[in-house]
Amino acid sequence: MNYTIRTAGPADEERIRELFIEMLRTITHRDDVEGYEAGYLDRFWSGGEDRIYVADEDGVKAFLSVEVHHEEIGDYIYYDDFSVTESCRNRGIGSALIREAEAYAEKIRIPAICLHVEKSNKAAMRFYERNGYTQYRDDGDRLLMVKGSL
Repeated sequence: MNYTIRTAGPADEERIRELFIEMLRTITHRDDVEGYEAGYLDRFWSGGEDRIYVADEDGVKAFLSVEVHHEEIGDYIYYDDFSVTESCRNRGIGSALIREAEAYAEKIRIPAICLHVEKSNKAAMRFYERNGYTQYRDDGDRLLMVKGSL
Protein backbone atom coordinates (compact mmCIF):
# COMPACT_ATOMS: atom_id res chain seq x y z
CA MET A 1 0.00 0.00 0.00
CA ASN A 2 2.05 2.88 -1.29
CA TYR A 3 -0.78 5.32 -1.83
CA THR A 4 -1.04 8.81 -0.40
CA ILE A 5 -4.21 10.61 0.59
CA ARG A 6 -4.36 14.23 -0.51
CA THR A 7 -6.79 16.99 -1.38
CA ALA A 8 -7.72 16.90 -5.06
CA GLY A 9 -7.24 19.79 -7.44
CA PRO A 10 -8.36 20.67 -10.97
CA ALA A 11 -5.65 18.44 -12.47
CA ASP A 12 -7.46 15.42 -10.94
CA GLU A 13 -10.84 16.25 -12.47
CA GLU A 14 -10.67 13.91 -15.48
CA ARG A 15 -9.76 10.90 -13.33
CA ILE A 16 -12.42 11.76 -10.75
CA ARG A 17 -14.97 11.85 -13.56
CA GLU A 18 -13.82 8.40 -14.73
CA LEU A 19 -14.10 6.98 -11.22
CA PHE A 20 -17.57 8.51 -10.84
CA ILE A 21 -18.72 6.65 -13.98
CA GLU A 22 -17.17 3.44 -12.63
CA MET A 23 -19.07 3.93 -9.36
CA LEU A 24 -22.37 4.50 -11.16
CA ARG A 25 -21.89 1.40 -13.29
CA THR A 26 -21.14 -0.64 -10.16
CA ILE A 27 -24.24 0.62 -8.35
CA THR A 28 -26.70 0.45 -11.27
CA HIS A 29 -25.25 -2.61 -13.05
CA ARG A 30 -25.64 -0.66 -16.31
CA ASP A 31 -23.16 0.80 -18.77
CA ASP A 32 -25.37 3.64 -19.99
CA VAL A 33 -24.77 6.05 -17.11
CA GLU A 34 -24.12 9.77 -17.29
CA GLY A 35 -21.32 11.54 -15.48
CA TYR A 36 -21.09 14.93 -13.86
CA GLU A 37 -22.46 17.95 -15.70
CA ALA A 38 -19.91 20.45 -16.98
CA GLY A 39 -18.74 22.71 -14.17
CA TYR A 40 -20.16 20.52 -11.38
CA LEU A 41 -16.77 19.90 -9.75
CA ASP A 42 -15.68 23.56 -9.93
CA ARG A 43 -17.02 24.25 -6.43
CA PHE A 44 -14.45 21.87 -4.98
CA TRP A 45 -11.60 23.94 -6.45
CA SER A 46 -13.00 27.34 -5.38
CA GLY A 47 -11.28 27.57 -1.99
CA GLY A 48 -14.46 27.00 0.04
CA GLU A 49 -15.05 24.34 2.68
CA ASP A 50 -16.02 21.53 0.29
CA ARG A 51 -13.22 19.09 -0.56
CA ILE A 52 -12.44 16.05 -2.61
CA TYR A 53 -9.87 13.68 -1.18
CA VAL A 54 -8.05 11.27 -3.46
CA ALA A 55 -5.91 8.21 -2.96
CA ASP A 56 -2.94 8.51 -5.27
CA GLU A 57 -0.74 5.54 -6.17
CA ASP A 58 0.88 6.27 -9.52
CA GLY A 59 -2.41 7.98 -10.39
CA VAL A 60 -5.69 8.53 -8.62
CA LYS A 61 -7.25 5.22 -7.57
CA ALA A 62 -10.11 6.53 -5.40
CA PHE A 63 -11.91 9.67 -4.35
CA LEU A 64 -14.32 10.94 -1.72
CA SER A 65 -16.20 14.22 -2.13
CA VAL A 66 -16.98 16.04 1.10
CA GLU A 67 -19.64 18.75 1.33
CA VAL A 68 -19.87 20.98 4.40
CA HIS A 69 -23.41 22.01 5.38
CA HIS A 70 -24.47 24.67 7.87
CA GLU A 71 -28.22 24.29 8.33
CA GLU A 72 -30.94 24.78 10.94
CA ILE A 73 -30.68 21.14 12.03
CA GLY A 74 -26.98 21.72 12.68
CA ASP A 75 -23.63 21.55 10.98
CA TYR A 76 -22.68 18.35 9.19
CA ILE A 77 -20.52 16.92 6.46
CA TYR A 78 -22.15 14.97 3.66
CA TYR A 79 -20.21 12.42 1.63
CA ASP A 80 -21.57 13.07 -1.83
CA ASP A 81 -19.61 10.64 -4.02
CA PHE A 82 -17.15 7.92 -3.11
CA SER A 83 -15.40 5.56 -5.48
CA VAL A 84 -12.48 3.15 -5.24
CA THR A 85 -11.49 1.60 -8.55
CA GLU A 86 -12.33 -2.09 -8.54
CA SER A 87 -8.73 -3.33 -8.71
CA CYS A 88 -7.87 -1.42 -5.52
CA ARG A 89 -10.78 -2.39 -3.30
CA ASN A 90 -10.27 -4.18 0.02
CA ARG A 91 -6.82 -2.65 0.53
CA GLY A 92 -7.77 -0.03 3.14
CA ILE A 93 -7.91 2.88 0.70
CA GLY A 94 -11.59 3.62 1.36
CA SER A 95 -11.07 3.57 5.11
CA ALA A 96 -8.08 5.90 4.75
CA LEU A 97 -10.21 8.36 2.76
CA ILE A 98 -12.92 8.19 5.43
CA ARG A 99 -10.36 8.86 8.19
CA GLU A 100 -9.07 11.90 6.27
CA ALA A 101 -12.61 13.29 5.91
CA GLU A 102 -13.31 12.64 9.59
CA ALA A 103 -10.11 14.45 10.57
CA TYR A 104 -11.24 17.38 8.43
CA ALA A 105 -14.64 17.40 10.16
CA GLU A 106 -12.91 17.47 13.53
CA LYS A 107 -10.55 20.25 12.42
CA ILE A 108 -13.43 22.50 11.34
CA ARG A 109 -15.56 21.42 14.34
CA ILE A 110 -18.34 19.64 12.47
CA PRO A 111 -20.10 17.19 14.82
CA ALA A 112 -21.78 14.85 12.32
CA ILE A 113 -21.08 13.13 9.04
CA CYS A 114 -23.90 11.83 6.82
CA LEU A 115 -24.08 9.77 3.66
CA HIS A 116 -26.57 7.85 1.60
CA VAL A 117 -26.03 4.25 0.60
CA GLU A 118 -28.12 2.21 -1.82
CA LYS A 119 -30.02 -0.52 0.04
CA SER A 120 -28.93 -2.96 -2.66
CA ASN A 121 -25.25 -2.19 -2.00
CA LYS A 122 -24.74 -4.53 0.94
CA ALA A 123 -20.93 -4.41 0.72
CA ALA A 124 -20.97 -0.62 1.04
CA MET A 125 -23.35 -0.81 4.00
CA ARG A 126 -21.03 -3.24 5.80
CA PHE A 127 -18.05 -1.00 4.98
CA TYR A 128 -19.72 2.06 6.53
CA GLU A 129 -20.87 0.10 9.58
CA ARG A 130 -17.30 -1.17 10.13
CA ASN A 131 -16.22 2.48 10.04
CA GLY A 132 -18.71 3.48 12.75
CA TYR A 133 -21.67 4.75 10.70
CA THR A 134 -25.20 3.78 11.73
CA GLN A 135 -28.50 3.77 9.93
CA TYR A 136 -30.36 6.98 10.67
CA ARG A 137 -33.28 7.07 8.22
CA ASP A 138 -34.85 4.99 5.46
CA ASP A 139 -35.11 7.11 2.30
CA GLY A 140 -36.75 4.58 -0.01
CA ASP A 141 -34.07 2.94 -2.16
CA ARG A 142 -31.34 4.42 0.02
CA LEU A 143 -30.48 4.62 3.70
CA LEU A 144 -29.13 7.73 5.36
CA MET A 145 -26.22 6.74 7.59
CA VAL A 146 -24.66 8.99 10.22
CA LYS A 147 -21.61 9.16 12.43
CA GLY A 148 -21.66 11.70 15.24
CA SER A 149 -24.68 13.69 16.35
CA LEU A 150 -27.06 15.66 14.17
